[in-house]
Amino acid sequence: MTIDAQKYDKIARTVFAPVFPLIADQIIAYTGVTQGTCLDIGCGGGYLGAALADKTDLFVRLFDTSPDMLEVAKRTIAENKLIERADTLQGDVTAIPLPDNTIDLAVSRGSIFFWDDLPRALTDIHRVITPDGWAYIGGGFGSKAITESIVSEMKKRNQGSDEFRDRVRRNLGPESRERFETALKTAGLDRASILHDEEIGLWIIIRK
Repeated sequence: MTIDAQKYDKIARTVFAPVFPLIADQIIAYTGVTQGTCLDIGCGGGYLGAALADKTDLFVRLFDTSPDMLEVAKRTIAENKLIERADTLQGDVTAIPLPDNTIDLAVSRGSIFFWDDLPRALTDIHRVITPDGWAYIGGGFGSKAITESIVSEMKKRNQGSDEFRDRVRRNLGPESRERFETALKTAGLDRASILHDEEIGLWIIIRK
C-alpha cells in the first residue's frame, strides 16, 4: 500500500495529536517498561515513539517500510531533541532487521491493520523482544471522547462522509479481534492476550 507521507503526517500532527501522549501513558502503565530499547513499528511520523521517549528513559527505534515516512520521523526526532535517544530503521514487520532478544518494548498503533501476514509479523515481533520484554500492538485513540472528537473532525474534512467512522468501527470491532485471536493461535503465542474496549481500543499484548 502506497501512503502519501505528507498528507498522512498533516493529519497525524493535527487531528491525531492528542492521541499519542495518552496512549504512551497507557502503555507505560500497563507494561511498566521505562528503560531499555523501544521499537515503534509502522511508526509513521514517529509520534508514539517520541511520546514514549519523552515520558521514559527508553531509546526509541522508529521502524517503517516507507522511506518517505522515515524522513518525517527524522524530523520528529530533531524537533523533539531526541538525536541521542532515537534513530530510524527501514524494513518489513515480517522480517525485522534486528537480532533476537534485543527489544524491551515493541509498540505499534494503527499499522497492524495493513499487515497481510499477521501470524508471521507477530512471530517476528516475539523474536526480537527480550526474555522479559513486552509488545503492545493494535489500534485506538486513547479514550472514547477523543475517538468521537477525531471521527467528527474527519467527517468534516471528508465533506460529510462517514468513511473514516466506518473504518474505525471495522478496525476496532469484533472481526478484527477474531483475526487477531486467530493469528495469535496460528503463531503459537501462548503468553499473548488481547485488550479490547470502547476506551482504549483493540490491542494485542505479547510477553516472552
